[in-house]
Amino acid sequence: MAKKKTKEEYNEQSIRMLKGADRVRKRPAVIFGSDGLEGCQHTFLEILANSVDEAREGFGDKILVTVRKNHEISVEDFGRGVPLGYNETENRYNWELIFCELYAGGKYDNNEDGGAYEYSLGLNGLGACATQYSSEYMHVASYNGKQVSEIHFKKGEVDGELSVRDLERTDKKKTGTVITWKPDLEVFTDIRIPREFFEATLRRQAVVNGGIHFLLAYEGEEGVEHSEYFYENGIAAYIAEITEGNALTEPVVWSMETRGRDREDKPEYKLKAQIAFCCSKTTNTT
Repeated sequence: MAKKKTKEEYNEQSIRMLKGADRVRKRPAVIFGSDGLEGCQHTFLEILANSVDEAREGFGDKILVTVRKNHEISVEDFGRGVPLGYNETENRYNWELIFCELYAGGKYDNNEDGGAYEYSLGLNGLGACATQYSSEYMHVASYNGKQVSEIHFKKGEVDGELSVRDLERTDKKKTGTVITWKPDLEVFTDIRIPREFFEATLRRQAVVNGGIHFLLAYEGEEGVEHSEYFYENGIAAYIAEITEGNALTEPVVWSMETRGRDREDKPEYKLKAQIAFCCSKTTNTT
């Protein structure tokens, strides 16, 4: 029988540093806010946010979300394709930086002119890595118009090597990223994300990202059902929709772009906002 550790044995050798996937898998609530269904749902938001950022920058106007009966999720965009190859500045492969290192990403310079992203939902370089670490498996395919690069992970660890091949004639000029993963029940207590969550999330994203098509393919007991969420004029179109037939005034829209900072000693960041308003006889919402 192993000797029970006593308080007196707390010493220099008692301190342990979590490494690799254990940094998320052992304490998922630290990253996702919960180790239950709410945390599991947050993994979807993290991957979706990266695709939204690409579309907001003008690279593609469509995002496809597929949910399968086994709780596997796929998010596909038609942006520039996440770089997975060798990064000479960091002397490591980008697939390793993005999907195996916390606080690594391409959005730290978004407050500077000339950065890869002018505005972005994801800022901290945590989401893709944390989602990969918390997955039973994840597959990433990146298309750059000439080649497709692919990498696969299992239980937070890379499974195989980076694969790069030329695109077939039918896929020539295809660009974008497809990320497919299954949340791990060893990490989350519940991975049964309800259809209503996906629908509500995509609808909200369509409202605040006018001109982007969000398509959902949800596999249920009776087969795959498809739905689309799209507002050409974003929040203004949404206000017109929910007040149709009972609006007292036409929707008024205010848009602004500016710069600001949280403290005098911090760098400026860019801010974009849009507000829509109208008076209605019956609709009361904010």
